[in-house]
Amino acid sequence: MDKLDAMQTFVRVAEAGSFIAVANQLQVARSVVTRQVAALETHLGSKLITRSTRSLKLTAAGAAYLEKCRVILNMVDAAESGLQQEKTDVRGRIRLGLPLSHGLQVLMPVLLDFAQLHPGIELQMDLSDQRSNLIEDGIDLSIRITAQLQPGDIVRKLGQCRLLTVASPAYWAAHGVPQDPRQLVHHEALVYTSGGQQLSWQYQIDAQAVTVPVRGRISANNGVALMQAAAKGMGVTVQPDFIAQPWLDSGEVREALSDFAREPLGIYAVLPSNRYVPQRVSLLMEHLAAALSSVRM
Repeated sequence: MDKLDAMQTFVRVAEAGSFIAVANQLQVARSVVTRQVAALETHLGSKLITRSTRSLKLTAAGAAYLEKCRVILNMVDAAESGLQQEKTDVRGRIRLGLPLSHGLQVLMPVLLDFAQLHPGIELQMDLSDQRSNLIEDGIDLSIRITAQLQPGDIVRKLGQCRLLTVASPAYWAAHGVPQDPRQLVHHEALVYTSGGQQLSWQYQIDAQAVTVPVRGRISANNGVALMQAAAKGMGVTVQPDFIAQPWLDSGEVREALSDFAREPLGIYAVLPSNRYVPQRVSLLMEHLAAALSSVRM
C-alpha cells in the first residue's frame, strides 16, 4: 500500500463525504476507493470512517487522523514545490470550475498562456454558470462572478466588472431611451435567470438602492444569448461589461442609464474549504491575478 496515496484518498473521502464522489473524481471504480481506505484502516489498526446506507461519518480517531493528514500532505506538497521551483517544472492536475461566458471570452486565453508556460500542469476545465460544490465535485479552484459571496467561502478577489443596461438603437428609437431606471417598467426586459426567476433590477437613485420590477417574455441563463436578442431589437438587457462590450463596439447595442450606478460584480477565485492548496494552484491564482489586472473590465 502506498501510504501517501492512501492518505490523499482518505482526505478526499472525508471532505466529500462519499466514496462514489471520490471514485468519480479519480475516474476509478468505487471498490478501488473503498479498498484503499479499508487497507489504511487495517494498517493503522483503527476505524476511521463509519458507514451507513446514506452517509459517512468520521470516528474520533478518523477526525484526529484527518487533521494530521492535512499537515503531512501540506508539508509533502511544499517540499515537492520547492524542488519543482528550483527546476521551474511544476507538475500535476488542476480541475477548474469556470463561468461559461467569462470563461470563454476572458479566462480561456489567460489559462492557455498558463498551460504553455507550465507544460507539466494538466488543466481540466468545467465551464458552467451553475454553482458547484467544490469538495464534492473535486474542484481545485473555481472562478465566480457575484455581488455576494457565500458564508465560509475562501476567496481571492481577482477584479470586478460593471453591469450595463443596453438595447439596440432600433429598440431605443421605437420605445424611447429611459432617463430614469423606474421607466424600465414600461419596457420589454431580457432577463438573466440562474436558479430562479429574477424579475427585478437594482439601481442607485439619489444614493439609494432602488429595486425596479421588470417584465419580459424572453429569459435565459446565458448573457450571450440575451445579447443576441437585444441586438435584434427584442428588448432591454442588463449584462456585465465583458459580455456587452463586443456588441457596444460594433454599434449593435447602445447603453442607457449610465448615470445610475449598479453594484459591480466581484470576480473571485474560490478555493475548497478545509483543503491544502497545492503550489500549482497558488501559481495559477497568481497568474490569473496578474493577467486580469490588465484586462479591461
